[in-house]
Amino acid sequence: MRKTLSPGIECLGLMLLALLLIGAGLGLRQPQNVDEERFLGVALEMLHNGAWFIPHRAAEIYGDKPPIFMWTVAFFAWLTGLPALALYIPGLLSAATVTAMVYDLGRRLWNQRIGRTAALLYLATYQTYSILRTGQIDSFLILFTSLGLYGLARHLLLGPTWRWFYVGCAAMGIGVITKGVGFVPVLMLIPYAYAVRKGWPGVVAMPGEARKWFLGFLVALGAIAIWLLPLAISIVLNGTADEIAYAREILLRQTAARYAAAWDHREPFWYFFVNVIPQYWLPLVLALPWLVPAWHRQLRKHDGRVLVLLGWVVLVVLFFCLSSGKRKLYIYPALPGLVLVAAPLIPWLLKRWFGKRPRGRRTFQALVVTWFVLWFARGFIEPIKDGRNPHEALMAQAATMTHGADLVLVDWREGHWLFARQPIVHFGMKGSSVEQAAQWLRDHREAYALVPDGVLSQCFNPEAAHELGETSRAQWSIVGADADNGRCHPGLPPKVYRFSWDKEKS
Repeated sequence: MRKTLSPGIECLGLMLLALLLIGAGLGLRQPQNVDEERFLGVALEMLHNGAWFIPHRAAEIYGDKPPIFMWTVAFFAWLTGLPALALYIPGLLSAATVTAMVYDLGRRLWNQRIGRTAALLYLATYQTYSILRTGQIDSFLILFTSLGLYGLARHLLLGPTWRWFYVGCAAMGIGVITKGVGFVPVLMLIPYAYAVRKGWPGVVAMPGEARKWFLGFLVALGAIAIWLLPLAISIVLNGTADEIAYAREILLRQTAARYAAAWDHREPFWYFFVNVIPQYWLPLVLALPWLVPAWHRQLRKHDGRVLVLLGWVVLVVLFFCLSSGKRKLYIYPALPGLVLVAAPLIPWLLKRWFGKRPRGRRTFQALVVTWFVLWFARGFIEPIKDGRNPHEALMAQAATMTHGADLVLVDWREGHWLFARQPIVHFGMKGSSVEQAAQWLRDHREAYALVPDGVLSQCFNPEAAHELGETSRAQWSIVGADADNGRCHPGLPPKVYRFSWDKEKS
């Protein structure tokens, strides 16, 4: 008889597998897209200027996201001295921790084998690999939404255990100040309430505990106050007009307003079902033709565990479907719940598919091992293939060509600011036009401007420009005051931002 590993040892082994898969090629990776450039830059600017409660991007307030993820990246940048490494550590921590929570919850709700299956399903899913290996907020958000799921499930399905309920509430609060949607685990209370009302087995009824339930709400508010309270005090005592505008932006426009009427990434209601789930929930999605009828049978048997977990997954996906703005990573918080409710059916599926044919089972096991080995290998191949960020070479060339003089940025991207090696001047992320650059060079003839070729001829003579190269889907050139064609007279810019990195930053 085969000896079963203890739950603790098995959990550590699964966490190690998560670290290997997500950490493969870690030291080779460089920020390669605007999200990674932006969040790393904001984190480094926090270290640079000490403004921890109001993030900045090249000296301009950055009001799109709360600061928790940037705080974490800044901490690891300070700790390691390696910013490009620090950007990916939050995702690595999430990988190991979420894997452990999925395993433990599956083990407690069913058995150790189901916990192991759920953890492996989570790690095998393409969306896990594609998000946790990035330096994006969602690679850290999943830690708090999963902890919220874990805490609430321990209480609602295995409780009562108010301590875990409050842990889940605190996690949701921190999730909110990581990204506004961090509260989504609370949607689990809807199917739970239905199951309790109907008397389904598998859920724990807790009548007459209104005060304890309300305390969970206060715990979540307390976690949110970690950032929001100091921010509010700072603004009340000496807030500038820009800081007040930031509070309105982050608390209203970037949350409820963006959900109700998004201005970016607008997609139809069915976007996730057509463009995301078929690809990013592979390989689990291939089993849905068998899983859906099986779930239906379990619900007919009134299995409260299935109702709460599956109902929560459906509600999370529906919540994001109802918003006009959609991205492929939005529904990722639902994945741990999905693998938990799918894992108990995997042994039945394998038996149905392969029966008593050992050859078929060995083939399946070989495919599983091959799947993970390919993910691990891809972790080293991708960063080698991508190489270094092209903004790094372009900005180094710009600093050499201009002898480190002030550089005015036009229609710039985050990579230009992140890799700048000289003082930069701009007029806001949205207001740095070529017309304003031309006027600035007239008044500051020792400065230069970095201009995309697409707008260069509006205010400058192209033959007097110095071509640098291509980044961010544009060709870029350096121009000085002598390249001015005299056509642009916009007047004074409403705001001017100056920024330069410390020499120690690299």
